[in-house]
Amino acid sequence: MTVYVDPPAWSAHGRLWSHLVSDTSYEELHAFARGLGIPERGFDRDHYDVPQERYDDIVAAGAVPASSRELVAHLHHSGLRRRKRSRRA
Repeated sequence: MTVYVDPPAWSAHGRLWSHLVSDTSYEELHAFARGLGIPERGFDRDHYDVPQERYDDIVAAGAVPASSRELVAHLHHSGLRRRKRSRRA
């Protein structure tokens, strides 16, 4: 049971963002996010988008820092990966 966070590297809305994922369940992920006051609106299919200002707090709360590639690998291995639907589909 582990929650992972990648470094803030994704630019949107004038700031940098990290992704927060679980390798166990969405329930674990939602509980971790709730405990830190991360709004549910930040949840996007299989991860939370969190602003760079929260990164240190998230790591201090127990999330394991990981690269973006490692996050995707954990999601695939756990079966929790949900891809965006193609706009053509």
